[in-house]
Amino acid sequence: MMKHSYLLLLFILVFNFFSAQKLQVLDSENGKPIPNARILLQNQIVYTNEEGFAPVDQSALNFEISASGFQNAAIQKFYSPVKLKRGYKKIDEVKLIKVDLKKIFEDVASNYRKRYYNEPSLYDVIYKEKRSDNNQIHFLVIAETKLWTKTNFYNHYRSFDNNLQMQLNNVKYFKDLKSDSIFVNETQKFSEEHMGNYFFNFELGRTLTHVKNKDSKYSGWMIFEQGDEQLITFNIKSGLGIDIEGELKYNKADKVITYFEIHYLQDQYPMVKRRIGNGEEYDYQLGNAILVFDFYKNGGVYVPAMSRMEGNKYVAYYKGVKHERKISRELIYNTFKKSDKTGLTPRVNFNKNIWDNTLVKENKNNTILLTTEEQAFISRNLPDFGSK
Repeated sequence: MMKHSYLLLLFILVFNFFSAQKLQVLDSENGKPIPNARILLQNQIVYTNEEGFAPVDQSALNFEISASGFQNAAIQKFYSPVKLKRGYKKIDEVKLIKVDLKKIFEDVASNYRKRYYNEPSLYDVIYKEKRSDNNQIHFLVIAETKLWTKTNFYNHYRSFDNNLQMQLNNVKYFKDLKSDSIFVNETQKFSEEHMGNYFFNFELGRTLTHVKNKDSKYSGWMIFEQGDEQLITFNIKSGLGIDIEGELKYNKADKVITYFEIHYLQDQYPMVKRRIGNGEEYDYQLGNAILVFDFYKNGGVYVPAMSRMEGNKYVAYYKGVKHERKISRELIYNTFKKSDKTGLTPRVNFNKNIWDNTLVKENKNNTILLTTEEQAFISRNLPDFGSK
């Protein structure tokens, strides 16, 4: 009996220890977890996962939590869960104020280098990439990396290395299961678009292309304001045939977009024919894409906190089988410091698969929390897809 009591006590102590190492953020209205909530600690940034959890130690003091659509919360002393109040409850209760979307985009784009930090920068980054076929994960990687950028601005006249450099420090999780999907044979080499998607100015330029098209129709509405920060929703019916919607946070004092989320709605497009490397033909349909960029003020300058890209409903019919693809890539910029122009040594060679590059081992505090689904995938021994 005493042995059992000792084991129970040990279990409780261990459980409480690990529970204290994470914080959960919930919606105060319905109690549901809030994913992608940013927690700005003293010297570090972390985000909640899809279940609302983030790795925050119970000794943490004086930190700020923010999430799109919710009021910011200043936390003096650790407690969990933290419940955020919505910026608004029902859209029909909101007094909409029309804003000039084109004017905001053009002003931020033309003054980008003045309002966002434009010097060499070094970041400790959590890189997370996930791919699913027919709602089953077949690829997952989570790695601690360093990122160096010369100007925090994508310039297509520069080489990849003069825009961005990456160093792999520690691959925390890596699993790649075989799939019959046509998608899994795609290369992980960088293209201009792949590189450009790391930078907000690249996406801002792409969005402006749709706004400026002579056949486009667009609107923007301010639906919530807290201090100098405005929450603005927007819709663009592009003359290029794409429906776009999104939201942004705009700091009216600094004239900076601090949060940007854009949805490209393309899953109603008709099928097209594509060919793989050996000339074999298959049917392909575009899906929907989401891009997110989050910034914060550090030492008086705006620097990236997070970027995320998601895609779903990308469909291929290959060998008589339907494959619906989902992908996501997320970068969390845990730390920032000013750097010089020398860059990283060694660094990732972008002319080959990222994960074929050499690791540079560096032990750091773990800032990663897997979701239940991701942990189940990591722990699984059998593949999701059998070979034919």
